Amino acid sequence: RRQRALLWGVLLATWEAAWGHLRYSVPEEMPKGSFVGDVAKDLGLQLPALIDRGVHIVERGRTQYFSLHGKTGHLVTAERIDREQLCRLVEKCVLRCELIVEGEMQVYGIEVEIMDINDNSPSFREVETELRMSETTAPGSRFPLPRAHDPDTGLNSLQSYELSSDEHFSLAVQEGPGGDQRPELMLAKALDREEAAFHELVLRAIDGGDPARTGTARIRVTVLDANDNTPVFSQAEYTVRVAEDVPVGSVLVTVTATDADEGLNGLVKYSMKKATDMASDIFHLDTETGAIKLLRIPDFEEGSSYELEVQAHDSGALFDTAKVSITVTDVNDNAPELTVSSKLKEIPEDAQPGTVVALLHVHDRDSGANGDVRCSLDGGVPFRLEKSFEDYYRVVTARELDREQVSEYNVTVRAADGGSPPLQSSAVLSLRVLDVNDNAPVFAQERYSARLAENNAAGALVLTVRATDADWGQNARVRYRLSEGRVRGAPLSSYVDSGEIRTAGPLDFEEKSKYIFGLQARDGGGLNAQCKVQIDITDENDNAPEI
Repeated sequence: RRQRALLWGVLLATWEAAWGHLRYSVPEEMPKGSFVGDVAKDLGLQLPALIDRGVHIVERGRTQYFSLHGKTGHLVTAERIDREQLCRLVEKCVLRCELIVEGEMQVYGIEVEIMDINDNSPSFREVETELRMSETTAPGSRFPLPRAHDPDTGLNSLQSYELSSDEHFSLAVQEGPGGDQRPELMLAKALDREEAAFHELVLRAIDGGDPARTGTARIRVTVLDANDNTPVFSQAEYTVRVAEDVPVGSVLVTVTATDADEGLNGLVKYSMKKATDMASDIFHLDTETGAIKLLRIPDFEEGSSYELEVQAHDSGALFDTAKVSITVTDVNDNAPELTVSSKLKEIPEDAQPGTVVALLHVHDRDSGANGDVRCSLDGGVPFRLEKSFEDYYRVVTARELDREQVSEYNVTVRAADGGSPPLQSSAVLSLRVLDVNDNAPVFAQERYSARLAENNAAGALVLTVRATDADWGQNARVRYRLSEGRVRGAPLSSYVDSGEIRTAGPLDFEEKSKYIFGLQARDGGGLNAQCKVQIDITDENDNAPEI
Protein backbone atom coordinates (compact mmCIF):
# COMPACT_ATOMS: atom_id res chain seq x y z
CA ARG A 1 0.00 0.00 0.00
CA ARG A 2 2.85 2.41 0.85
CA GLN A 3 4.55 1.79 -2.50
CA ARG A 4 1.31 2.44 -4.33
CA ALA A 5 0.77 5.68 -2.33
CA LEU A 6 4.34 6.73 -3.14
CA LEU A 7 3.81 6.04 -6.85
CA TRP A 8 0.57 7.99 -6.69
CA GLY A 9 2.42 10.92 -5.05
CA VAL A 10 5.00 10.93 -7.84
CA LEU A 11 2.29 10.88 -10.52
CA LEU A 12 0.29 13.64 -8.81
CA ALA A 13 3.29 15.94 -8.19
CA THR A 14 3.03 18.79 -10.69
CA TRP A 15 4.52 22.20 -10.80
CA GLU A 16 3.70 25.60 -12.15
CA ALA A 17 6.46 28.22 -12.30
CA ALA A 18 4.59 31.45 -12.93
CA TRP A 19 5.20 34.75 -11.23
CA GLY A 20 7.78 33.14 -8.95
CA HIS A 21 5.51 30.33 -7.63
CA LEU A 22 5.91 26.58 -7.68
CA ARG A 23 2.87 24.39 -7.11
CA TYR A 24 2.91 20.69 -6.28
CA SER A 25 0.55 18.12 -4.86
CA VAL A 26 1.34 15.10 -2.74
CA PRO A 27 -0.78 12.53 -0.92
CA GLU A 28 -0.92 12.64 2.84
CA GLU A 29 0.79 10.06 5.08
CA MET A 30 3.82 9.76 2.77
CA PRO A 31 6.99 8.61 4.57
CA LYS A 32 9.62 11.12 5.53
CA GLY A 33 11.84 11.89 2.55
CA SER A 34 9.15 11.25 -0.08
CA PHE A 35 9.46 13.09 -3.38
CA VAL A 36 7.30 16.22 -3.78
CA GLY A 37 8.82 18.06 -6.76
CA ASP A 38 12.00 18.60 -8.74
CA VAL A 39 12.72 22.17 -7.62
CA ALA A 40 16.13 22.34 -9.30
CA LYS A 41 14.74 21.36 -12.66
CA ASP A 42 11.67 23.56 -12.39
CA LEU A 43 13.78 26.61 -11.56
CA GLY A 44 16.52 25.79 -14.06
CA LEU A 45 19.19 25.47 -11.38
CA GLN A 46 22.18 23.23 -11.94
CA LEU A 47 22.78 20.74 -9.15
CA PRO A 48 26.36 21.88 -8.38
CA ALA A 49 25.07 25.42 -8.03
CA LEU A 50 22.52 24.61 -5.35
CA ILE A 51 24.99 24.59 -2.49
CA ASP A 52 27.04 27.48 -3.92
CA ARG A 53 23.97 29.68 -4.18
CA GLY A 54 22.80 28.91 -0.65
CA VAL A 55 19.41 27.44 -1.61
CA HIS A 56 17.20 26.48 1.37
CA ILE A 57 13.55 26.11 2.35
CA VAL A 58 11.84 28.44 4.87
CA GLU A 59 8.52 27.59 6.57
CA ARG A 60 6.71 29.92 8.95
CA GLY A 61 4.97 27.30 11.06
CA ARG A 62 6.27 25.48 14.11
CA THR A 63 6.83 22.24 12.17
CA GLN A 64 9.12 21.86 9.16
CA TYR A 65 7.17 19.69 6.73
CA PHE A 66 9.48 19.99 3.70
CA SER A 67 13.19 20.06 3.00
CA LEU A 68 15.45 20.34 -0.04
CA HIS A 69 17.57 17.37 -0.96
CA GLY A 70 21.04 18.79 -1.51
CA LYS A 71 22.22 16.17 -4.00
CA THR A 72 19.14 15.84 -6.21
CA GLY A 73 17.52 19.26 -5.86
CA HIS A 74 14.22 17.53 -5.03
CA LEU A 75 11.67 18.95 -2.59
CA VAL A 76 10.95 16.09 -0.18
CA THR A 77 8.80 15.62 2.91
CA ALA A 78 10.54 16.27 6.23
CA GLU A 79 7.71 14.78 8.30
CA ARG A 80 4.79 12.46 7.80
CA ILE A 81 1.84 14.71 6.98
CA ASP A 82 -1.64 13.96 8.32
CA ARG A 83 -4.16 15.98 6.31
CA GLU A 84 -6.95 15.49 8.85
CA GLN A 85 -4.76 16.87 11.61
CA LEU A 86 -3.66 19.91 9.63
CA CYS A 87 -6.85 20.81 7.79
CA ARG A 88 -9.78 19.37 9.69
CA LEU A 89 -12.16 22.16 8.67
CA VAL A 90 -10.69 23.02 5.27
CA GLU A 91 -11.79 21.35 2.04
CA LYS A 92 -8.57 22.14 0.17
CA CYS A 93 -5.44 21.64 2.27
CA VAL A 94 -2.48 23.69 1.05
CA LEU A 95 0.88 24.13 2.82
CA ARG A 96 3.08 27.06 1.86
CA CYS A 97 6.81 27.63 2.15
CA GLU A 98 9.50 29.73 0.48
CA LEU A 99 12.59 28.69 -1.46
CA ILE A 100 15.37 31.24 -0.92
CA VAL A 101 18.31 31.42 -3.33
CA GLU A 102 20.74 33.52 -1.34
CA GLY A 103 23.33 33.83 -4.13
CA GLU A 104 20.73 35.42 -6.46
CA MET A 105 18.72 37.19 -3.76
CA GLN A 106 15.62 35.38 -5.11
CA VAL A 107 12.58 34.08 -3.25
CA TYR A 108 10.16 31.56 -4.78
CA GLY A 109 6.83 30.70 -3.20
CA ILE A 110 5.96 27.01 -3.05
CA GLU A 111 2.43 25.72 -2.53
CA VAL A 112 1.92 22.03 -1.84
CA GLU A 113 -1.61 20.69 -1.86
CA ILE A 114 -2.00 17.74 0.49
CA MET A 115 -4.24 15.21 -1.21
CA ASP A 116 -6.55 13.12 0.90
CA ILE A 117 -6.15 9.35 0.99
CA ASN A 118 -8.55 6.93 2.50
CA ASP A 119 -6.69 6.48 5.76
CA ASN A 120 -9.64 6.85 8.15
CA SER A 121 -12.55 4.52 8.66
CA PRO A 122 -16.01 5.81 9.50
CA SER A 123 -16.60 5.61 13.25
CA PHE A 124 -19.52 5.94 15.60
CA ARG A 125 -19.27 7.92 18.81
CA GLU A 126 -21.53 5.37 20.47
CA VAL A 127 -20.67 1.85 19.36
CA GLU A 128 -23.64 0.41 21.24
CA THR A 129 -27.09 1.94 21.28
CA GLU A 130 -30.25 0.67 22.93
CA LEU A 131 -33.69 1.48 21.57
CA ARG A 132 -36.78 0.69 23.57
CA MET A 133 -39.92 0.11 21.50
CA SER A 134 -43.40 -0.80 22.52
CA GLU A 135 -44.93 -3.80 20.82
CA THR A 136 -47.77 -1.52 19.81
CA THR A 137 -45.45 0.73 17.81
CA ALA A 138 -47.03 1.20 14.40
CA PRO A 139 -45.15 -0.05 11.35
CA GLY A 140 -43.55 2.82 9.51
CA SER A 141 -42.41 4.49 12.74
CA ARG A 142 -38.92 5.88 12.56
CA PHE A 143 -36.24 6.21 15.20
CA PRO A 144 -33.01 8.19 14.86
CA LEU A 145 -29.84 6.10 14.79
CA PRO A 146 -26.32 7.21 15.73
CA ARG A 147 -24.42 8.94 12.95
CA ALA A 148 -20.92 8.02 11.88
CA HIS A 149 -18.06 10.42 11.25
CA ASP A 150 -15.24 10.11 8.73
CA PRO A 151 -12.52 12.82 8.77
CA ASP A 152 -11.55 12.07 5.15
CA THR A 153 -12.92 14.21 2.32
CA GLY A 154 -14.55 13.67 -1.03
CA LEU A 155 -15.17 10.07 -2.04
CA ASN A 156 -13.01 8.92 0.84
CA SER A 157 -15.54 10.28 3.32
CA LEU A 158 -18.73 8.62 4.52
CA GLN A 159 -20.96 7.64 1.58
CA SER A 160 -23.66 5.24 2.77
CA TYR A 161 -25.15 3.14 5.58
CA GLU A 162 -26.23 -0.53 5.67
CA LEU A 163 -28.32 -2.39 8.23
CA SER A 164 -28.06 -6.05 9.01
CA SER A 165 -30.98 -8.17 7.85
CA ASP A 166 -34.07 -8.31 10.07
CA GLU A 167 -37.63 -8.71 8.83
CA HIS A 168 -38.96 -6.26 11.38
CA PHE A 169 -36.68 -3.35 10.52
CA SER A 170 -35.38 -1.46 7.54
CA LEU A 171 -32.98 1.43 7.13
CA ALA A 172 -34.07 4.88 5.96
CA VAL A 173 -31.53 7.60 5.33
CA GLN A 174 -32.61 11.24 5.38
CA GLU A 175 -30.58 14.10 3.99
CA GLY A 176 -29.95 16.93 6.44
CA PRO A 177 -29.90 20.67 5.62
CA GLY A 178 -26.13 20.53 5.02
CA GLY A 179 -26.29 17.44 2.82
CA ASP A 180 -25.30 15.09 5.66
CA GLN A 181 -26.88 11.65 5.87
CA ARG A 182 -29.04 10.89 8.89
CA PRO A 183 -29.82 7.19 9.36
CA GLU A 184 -33.16 6.21 10.83
CA LEU A 185 -34.47 2.84 11.92
CA MET A 186 -37.89 2.21 10.38
CA LEU A 187 -40.21 -0.41 11.78
CA ALA A 188 -41.24 -2.55 8.80
CA LYS A 189 -43.28 -5.19 10.64
CA ALA A 190 -45.23 -5.06 13.88
CA LEU A 191 -43.32 -6.29 16.95
CA ASP A 192 -44.41 -9.12 19.18
CA ARG A 193 -42.72 -9.25 22.54
CA GLU A 194 -43.85 -12.80 23.14
CA GLU A 195 -42.13 -13.81 19.93
CA ALA A 196 -38.91 -11.85 20.48
CA ALA A 197 -38.13 -9.56 23.40
CA PHE A 198 -34.86 -8.28 21.84
CA HIS A 199 -33.53 -7.60 18.37
CA GLU A 200 -29.78 -7.30 17.75
CA LEU A 201 -28.89 -5.20 14.71
CA VAL A 202 -25.63 -3.98 13.20
CA LEU A 203 -25.45 -0.58 11.53
CA ARG A 204 -22.57 -0.32 9.10
CA ALA A 205 -21.14 2.97 7.75
CA ILE A 206 -19.23 2.76 4.46
CA ASP A 207 -16.93 5.30 2.82
CA GLY A 208 -16.14 5.63 -0.91
CA GLY A 209 -12.48 4.60 -0.83
CA ASP A 210 -10.96 1.80 -2.83
CA PRO A 211 -10.99 -0.48 -1.02
CA ALA A 212 -13.81 0.91 1.08
CA ARG A 213 -13.47 1.28 4.83
CA THR A 214 -16.32 0.59 7.22
CA GLY A 215 -17.33 1.22 10.80
CA THR A 216 -20.06 -0.51 12.77
CA ALA A 217 -22.36 0.15 15.70
CA ARG A 218 -24.50 -2.39 17.51
CA ILE A 219 -28.20 -1.54 17.85
CA ARG A 220 -30.12 -3.37 20.54
CA VAL A 221 -33.89 -3.02 20.30
CA THR A 222 -35.80 -3.87 23.45
CA VAL A 223 -39.47 -4.65 22.89
CA LEU A 224 -41.70 -3.38 25.67
CA ASP A 225 -45.01 -4.60 26.74
CA ALA A 226 -48.07 -2.76 25.44
CA ASN A 227 -47.88 0.91 26.25
CA ASP A 228 -50.25 2.55 23.90
CA ASN A 229 -50.60 5.99 25.46
CA THR A 230 -47.94 8.68 25.26
CA PRO A 231 -47.41 11.26 27.98
CA VAL A 232 -49.01 14.61 27.16
CA PHE A 233 -47.85 17.93 28.57
CA SER A 234 -50.50 20.26 29.96
CA GLN A 235 -49.03 23.00 27.75
CA ALA A 236 -47.02 22.89 24.57
CA GLU A 237 -45.04 25.91 25.76
CA TYR A 238 -44.40 27.28 29.23
CA THR A 239 -43.52 30.97 29.59
CA VAL A 240 -41.81 32.25 32.73
CA ARG A 241 -40.57 35.68 33.75
CA VAL A 242 -38.06 35.76 36.58
CA ALA A 243 -36.17 38.60 38.21
CA GLU A 244 -32.42 38.22 38.26
CA ASP A 245 -32.30 38.48 42.08
CA VAL A 246 -34.51 35.43 42.73
CA PRO A 247 -32.85 33.26 45.43
CA VAL A 248 -31.05 30.05 44.52
CA GLY A 249 -33.30 27.00 44.89
CA SER A 250 -36.48 28.83 43.92
CA VAL A 251 -38.94 26.88 41.74
CA LEU A 252 -39.60 28.88 38.58
CA VAL A 253 -42.19 26.59 36.99
CA THR A 254 -43.37 23.02 37.22
CA VAL A 255 -44.04 21.25 33.95
CA THR A 256 -46.70 18.58 34.08
CA ALA A 257 -47.42 15.68 31.76
CA THR A 258 -49.99 12.93 32.23
CA ASP A 259 -50.14 9.39 30.81
CA ALA A 260 -53.45 7.53 30.55
CA ASP A 261 -51.71 4.19 31.04
CA GLU A 262 -51.56 2.45 34.38
CA GLY A 263 -48.71 1.14 36.48
CA LEU A 264 -45.19 1.58 35.18
CA ASN A 265 -46.49 2.45 31.74
CA GLY A 266 -48.19 5.49 33.24
CA LEU A 267 -45.22 6.61 35.36
CA VAL A 268 -43.87 9.82 33.82
CA LYS A 269 -40.36 11.15 34.24
CA TYR A 270 -38.86 14.33 32.90
CA SER A 271 -35.57 15.20 31.26
CA MET A 272 -34.00 18.25 29.67
CA LYS A 273 -33.18 17.50 26.04
CA LYS A 274 -32.07 20.81 24.67
CA ALA A 275 -30.26 23.47 26.67
CA THR A 276 -27.09 25.49 26.30
CA ASP A 277 -24.19 24.94 28.67
CA MET A 278 -25.01 28.21 30.42
CA ALA A 279 -28.67 27.24 30.83
CA SER A 280 -27.63 23.86 32.25
CA ASP A 281 -25.52 25.70 34.83
CA ILE A 282 -28.45 27.89 35.88
CA PHE A 283 -31.55 25.66 35.73
CA HIS A 284 -32.21 22.18 37.08
CA LEU A 285 -35.14 19.97 36.11
CA ASP A 286 -36.39 17.56 38.75
CA THR A 287 -36.87 14.27 36.88
CA GLU A 288 -39.64 13.15 39.24
CA THR A 289 -41.74 16.28 39.79
CA GLY A 290 -40.99 18.36 36.68
CA ALA A 291 -40.02 21.35 38.84
CA ILE A 292 -37.44 23.67 37.27
CA LYS A 293 -35.27 25.21 39.98
CA LEU A 294 -32.43 27.71 40.08
CA LEU A 295 -28.94 26.32 40.57
CA ARG A 296 -27.49 29.83 40.70
CA ILE A 297 -28.78 33.37 40.43
CA PRO A 298 -29.40 34.32 36.78
CA ASP A 299 -27.55 37.43 35.67
CA PHE A 300 -29.50 39.60 33.25
CA GLU A 301 -26.22 41.03 31.98
CA GLU A 302 -25.07 37.50 31.01
CA GLY A 303 -28.30 36.42 29.35
CA SER A 304 -31.79 37.84 29.23
CA SER A 305 -33.70 34.85 27.81
CA TYR A 306 -33.36 31.07 27.71
CA GLU A 307 -35.20 28.33 25.85
CA LEU A 308 -35.32 24.83 27.27
CA GLU A 309 -36.71 21.71 25.63
CA VAL A 310 -38.07 19.27 28.18
CA GLN A 311 -39.23 15.76 27.52
CA ALA A 312 -41.73 13.67 29.43
CA HIS A 313 -41.36 9.95 28.87
CA ASP A 314 -43.02 6.97 30.40
CA SER A 315 -41.37 3.68 31.19
CA GLY A 316 -41.55 2.80 27.52
CA ALA A 317 -40.24 4.73 24.56
CA LEU A 318 -43.22 7.06 24.33
CA PHE A 319 -42.60 10.72 25.07
CA ASP A 320 -43.87 14.22 24.58
CA THR A 321 -41.87 17.42 24.24
CA ALA A 322 -42.59 20.93 25.48
CA LYS A 323 -40.72 24.20 25.30
CA VAL A 324 -39.97 26.35 28.31
CA SER A 325 -39.20 30.02 27.60
CA ILE A 326 -37.60 31.82 30.53
CA THR A 327 -37.17 35.59 30.41
CA VAL A 328 -34.88 37.21 32.96
CA THR A 329 -35.93 40.70 33.99
CA ASP A 330 -33.35 43.26 34.97
CA VAL A 331 -32.88 44.27 38.60
CA ASN A 332 -30.86 47.28 39.60
CA ASP A 333 -27.99 45.22 41.00
CA ASN A 334 -25.07 47.04 39.40
CA ALA A 335 -23.88 50.39 40.63
CA PRO A 336 -22.55 52.79 38.00
CA GLU A 337 -18.84 52.43 37.34
CA LEU A 338 -17.16 55.83 37.49
CA THR A 339 -13.65 55.95 36.05
CA VAL A 340 -11.33 58.96 36.07
CA SER A 341 -9.72 58.73 32.63
CA SER A 342 -7.57 61.83 32.99
CA LYS A 343 -7.22 64.65 35.51
CA LEU A 344 -5.14 67.64 36.56
CA LYS A 345 -3.51 67.84 39.97
CA GLU A 346 -2.79 71.58 39.84
CA ILE A 347 -4.38 74.57 38.14
CA PRO A 348 -3.34 78.25 38.15
CA GLU A 349 -5.83 80.56 39.80
CA ASP A 350 -6.06 82.72 36.66
CA ALA A 351 -7.25 79.80 34.49
CA GLN A 352 -10.07 80.84 32.18
CA PRO A 353 -13.62 79.59 32.87
CA GLY A 354 -14.23 76.38 30.92
CA THR A 355 -10.75 74.97 31.56
CA VAL A 356 -10.95 71.15 31.62
CA VAL A 357 -9.60 69.66 34.84
CA ALA A 358 -10.78 66.04 34.51
CA LEU A 359 -12.22 63.54 31.99
CA LEU A 360 -14.60 60.93 33.41
CA HIS A 361 -16.25 57.78 32.03
CA VAL A 362 -19.43 56.25 33.45
CA HIS A 363 -20.92 52.85 32.69
CA ASP A 364 -23.74 50.81 34.18
CA ARG A 365 -24.15 47.14 33.23
CA ASP A 366 -27.90 47.28 33.91
CA SER A 367 -30.39 48.13 31.18
CA GLY A 368 -33.27 50.53 30.75
CA ALA A 369 -33.81 53.01 33.56
CA ASN A 370 -31.53 50.93 35.79
CA GLY A 371 -28.67 51.64 33.40
CA ASP A 372 -29.50 55.32 32.82
CA VAL A 373 -26.73 57.18 34.65
CA ARG A 374 -26.82 60.80 35.78
CA CYS A 375 -23.68 62.58 36.96
CA SER A 376 -23.44 65.51 39.33
CA LEU A 377 -20.96 67.48 41.42
CA ASP A 378 -21.35 68.23 45.10
CA GLY A 379 -22.37 71.88 45.49
CA GLY A 380 -20.28 74.83 46.56
CA VAL A 381 -17.42 74.39 44.11
CA PRO A 382 -16.53 76.58 41.10
CA PHE A 383 -16.77 73.67 38.66
CA ARG A 384 -19.43 72.16 36.43
CA LEU A 385 -19.97 68.96 34.41
CA GLU A 386 -20.19 68.87 30.63
CA LYS A 387 -21.16 65.92 28.41
CA SER A 388 -18.19 65.06 26.22
CA PHE A 389 -18.73 61.95 24.07
CA GLU A 390 -21.25 59.14 24.68
CA ASP A 391 -20.54 58.09 28.28
CA TYR A 392 -17.71 60.58 28.86
CA TYR A 393 -17.99 63.76 30.94
CA ARG A 394 -15.65 66.69 31.47
CA VAL A 395 -15.19 68.62 34.70
CA VAL A 396 -14.49 72.26 33.81
CA THR A 397 -14.05 75.48 35.78
CA ALA A 398 -17.29 77.46 36.08
CA ARG A 399 -15.61 80.77 36.99
CA GLU A 400 -12.24 82.22 37.82
CA LEU A 401 -10.52 80.78 40.87
CA ASP A 402 -9.06 82.71 43.80
CA ARG A 403 -6.28 80.93 45.63
CA GLU A 404 -6.40 83.50 48.41
CA GLN A 405 -9.95 82.34 49.21
CA VAL A 406 -9.58 78.58 48.58
CA SER A 407 -6.18 77.04 47.90
CA GLU A 408 -7.29 73.43 47.39
CA TYR A 409 -10.47 71.67 46.26
CA ASN A 410 -11.69 68.15 46.82
CA VAL A 411 -14.35 67.85 44.12
CA THR A 412 -16.74 64.94 44.62
CA VAL A 413 -18.29 63.56 41.43
CA ARG A 414 -21.33 61.34 41.89
CA ALA A 415 -22.90 58.95 39.36
CA ALA A 416 -26.42 57.65 40.13
CA ASP A 417 -28.54 55.35 38.01
CA GLY A 418 -32.30 55.50 37.48
CA GLY A 419 -33.15 52.44 39.56
CA SER A 420 -35.44 52.42 42.56
CA PRO A 421 -33.73 52.84 44.89
CA PRO A 422 -30.92 54.30 42.78
CA LEU A 423 -27.39 52.97 43.14
CA GLN A 424 -24.52 55.38 43.00
CA SER A 425 -20.76 55.63 43.06
CA SER A 426 -18.44 58.57 43.51
CA ALA A 427 -14.92 59.75 42.90
CA VAL A 428 -12.98 62.58 44.55
CA LEU A 429 -10.78 64.87 42.49
CA SER A 430 -8.09 66.63 44.51
CA LEU A 431 -7.03 69.88 42.84
CA ARG A 432 -4.49 72.37 44.15
CA VAL A 433 -4.79 76.01 43.05
CA LEU A 434 -1.46 77.52 42.04
CA ASP A 435 -0.73 81.10 43.09
CA VAL A 436 -0.61 83.95 40.58
CA ASN A 437 0.80 87.36 41.60
CA ASP A 438 -2.53 89.12 41.59
CA ASN A 439 -2.29 90.90 44.96
CA ALA A 440 -0.09 93.94 45.69
CA PRO A 441 1.39 94.44 49.15
CA VAL A 442 -0.80 96.41 51.59
CA PHE A 443 0.67 98.61 54.38
CA ALA A 444 -0.89 98.34 57.78
CA GLN A 445 -1.11 102.19 57.79
CA GLU A 446 -1.20 104.72 55.01
CA ARG A 447 0.98 107.13 57.05
CA TYR A 448 3.60 106.43 59.71
CA SER A 449 5.08 108.96 62.12
CA ALA A 450 7.76 108.86 64.84
CA ARG A 451 9.75 111.18 67.15
CA LEU A 452 13.47 110.85 67.60
CA ALA A 453 15.84 112.86 69.78
CA GLU A 454 18.75 114.48 68.01
CA ASN A 455 22.31 113.31 68.41
CA ASN A 456 21.20 109.70 68.13
CA ALA A 457 23.62 106.87 67.54
CA ALA A 458 24.05 105.55 64.00
CA GLY A 459 21.76 102.58 63.31
CA ALA A 460 19.22 103.54 65.94
CA LEU A 461 15.76 102.08 65.31
CA VAL A 462 13.37 104.84 64.39
CA LEU A 463 10.24 103.03 63.24
CA THR A 464 9.00 99.64 62.01
CA VAL A 465 6.53 99.51 59.14
CA ARG A 466 4.71 96.40 57.92
CA ALA A 467 3.07 95.46 54.64
CA THR A 468 1.35 92.13 53.92
CA ASP A 469 0.71 90.31 50.62
CA ALA A 470 -2.15 87.80 50.21
CA ASP A 471 -0.23 85.82 47.58
CA TRP A 472 1.92 82.73 48.24
CA GLY A 473 5.61 81.97 48.17
CA GLN A 474 7.84 84.30 46.22
CA ASN A 475 4.82 86.35 45.17
CA ALA A 476 4.13 87.12 48.85
CA ARG A 477 7.71 88.04 49.82
CA VAL A 478 7.74 91.78 50.60
CA ARG A 479 10.80 94.02 50.53
CA TYR A 480 10.98 97.72 51.43
CA ARG A 481 12.91 100.74 50.26
CA LEU A 482 12.96 104.49 50.96
CA SER A 483 11.84 106.59 48.04
CA GLU A 484 14.13 109.48 48.98
CA GLY A 485 17.59 109.45 47.57
CA ARG A 486 19.67 110.49 50.54
CA VAL A 487 19.19 111.55 54.15
CA ARG A 488 22.22 113.40 55.60
CA GLY A 489 24.13 112.30 52.57
CA ALA A 490 23.53 108.53 53.05
CA PRO A 491 21.81 106.59 50.24
CA LEU A 492 18.59 105.02 51.53
CA SER A 493 16.90 103.72 48.37
CA SER A 494 18.11 100.09 48.49
CA TYR A 495 15.61 97.32 49.24
CA VAL A 496 15.59 95.66 52.65
CA ASP A 497 13.67 92.60 53.81
CA SER A 498 12.58 94.04 57.16
CA GLY A 499 10.43 97.09 57.63
CA GLU A 500 12.78 98.66 60.19
CA ILE A 501 13.80 102.29 59.56
CA ARG A 502 17.11 103.12 61.21
CA THR A 503 19.28 106.20 61.20
CA ALA A 504 22.28 106.27 58.95
CA GLY A 505 24.07 108.59 61.46
CA PRO A 506 23.43 111.21 64.18
CA LEU A 507 20.73 113.76 63.38
CA ASP A 508 20.89 117.48 64.29
CA PHE A 509 17.74 119.29 65.26
CA GLU A 510 19.34 122.65 64.50
CA GLU A 511 20.10 121.43 60.96
CA LYS A 512 16.70 119.82 60.19
CA SER A 513 13.87 119.22 62.57
CA LYS A 514 11.53 117.12 60.37
CA TYR A 515 11.90 114.40 57.71
CA ILE A 516 9.03 113.42 55.39
CA PHE A 517 9.67 110.75 52.76
CA GLY A 518 7.94 107.96 50.87
CA LEU A 519 8.35 104.26 51.57
CA GLN A 520 7.73 101.56 48.96
CA ALA A 521 6.89 97.87 49.54
CA ARG A 522 7.44 95.54 46.54
CA ASP A 523 6.54 91.81 46.33
CA GLY A 524 8.44 89.10 44.44
CA GLY A 525 6.25 89.53 41.37
CA GLY A 526 6.87 93.28 40.95
CA LEU A 527 3.68 94.69 42.48
CA ASN A 528 4.23 97.54 44.98
CA ALA A 529 2.50 99.83 47.46
CA GLN A 530 3.41 103.27 48.88
CA CYS A 531 3.13 104.93 52.25
CA LYS A 532 4.33 108.19 53.81
CA VAL A 533 6.69 108.40 56.79
CA GLN A 534 7.20 111.54 58.95
CA ILE A 535 9.97 111.69 61.55
CA ASP A 536 10.11 114.65 63.95
CA ILE A 537 13.50 115.44 65.57
CA THR A 538 13.30 116.68 69.14
CA ASP A 539 15.81 119.20 70.47
CA GLU A 540 18.50 118.37 72.99
CA ASN A 541 20.51 120.96 74.97
CA ASP A 542 23.61 120.39 72.93
CA ASN A 543 24.60 123.99 72.13
CA ALA A 544 26.15 126.52 74.59
CA PRO A 545 25.08 130.15 74.32
CA GLU A 546 27.19 132.21 72.00
CA ILE A 547 28.22 135.74 73.16
